[in-house]
Amino acid sequence: MWTDTHCHLEDERYRGPSDRDLGGVEAVLDRARAAGVSCFVTIGCDAESSRTAIECAEKHSDVWATVGLHPHEASHGVDTISTLVTASSRVVAVGEAGLDHHYDHAPRDAQRSAFAAQIALAHRHDLPLVIHTREAWDETFDLLRAEGPPSRTVFHCFTGGPAEARRALDIGAFISFSGIVTFKNAADVADAARLCPDDRLLVETDSPYLAPVPHRGRVNQPANVVEVGRHLATLRGQDPVDVAALTSANARIAFPRLAS
Repeated sequence: MWTDTHCHLEDERYRGPSDRDLGGVEAVLDRARAAGVSCFVTIGCDAESSRTAIECAEKHSDVWATVGLHPHEASHGVDTISTLVTASSRVVAVGEAGLDHHYDHAPRDAQRSAFAAQIALAHRHDLPLVIHTREAWDETFDLLRAEGPPSRTVFHCFTGGPAEARRALDIGAFISFSGIVTFKNAADVADAARLCPDDRLLVETDSPYLAPVPHRGRVNQPANVVEVGRHLATLRGQDPVDVAALTSANARIAFPRLAS
C-alpha cells in the first residue's frame, strides 16, 4: 500500500464547481484507496487551508494534516497559523514552509522571516518540517544551517539534481518525489531519485498539481501516487511492491504520528 505524503485535499478543485468531474473529496479519496493508497497527508498553506486540512483529517482515519504558511503567503505572518499546530492530534508536521524565488509572490524578506519562524515552530513542538524550495537552494540551506534543521525534515516535491539531493541528505532530510520525476525534461530529478538511499525516499502527488505521465495536463489526484511510485521503482531498478513498502515505512518515520 502507498502513502501520499503531500496532497492538497482542501484545494477548491476538489470542492468547488470544478469538482463535478472528480466527484468531490470523498470520491477522490475512494479512488485512491481502490488504487492502493492507504494513507494521505493533506497540507496547510495558510490559516484557512490548514483549518480545512485538520477538518478533513479529523473526518477520515487515513488522512492526516499539516499546518503551514507557504512562501507565497508569507506576508500574512506565522502568527496566523501558530496556534493551529496544537489544535488537533491529527497535525503531523509544520509546513509547507520555505522559499520561492521563482514567483516571489511575497517579498523575500517576508519569506525568510516566515521560514525561520516555522523552523522554530517545528523545534518548539517537536514536529517534522515540510519544506518548499524553488530557485532558492542556497538560501534555504543557509537558513536551515542558521536555525538548525529539525530532526525530521522533508524536502517535498523535490526539483533539484544530485548536488541538491546530497546537501539534503547531509542534513538528515527525507526527499519526496512527485510527478515531476516522470517528466522527460526532468533528468536531474531522475538522477537524484536514483541516488537517494532507500531509507530517505518518499513519494507524493502534490495534487491537484503536477499530474504524472501519463496523466499530465489533467487535475492530479492522490490515486496517481501509484504512478509516481512505479516510475521511481523503474528508475531505481526495484520492485514497485518494495518501493510502496519502504516509502510507506519511511513516511511513518518522517511523520511519527502516522504510526499512532
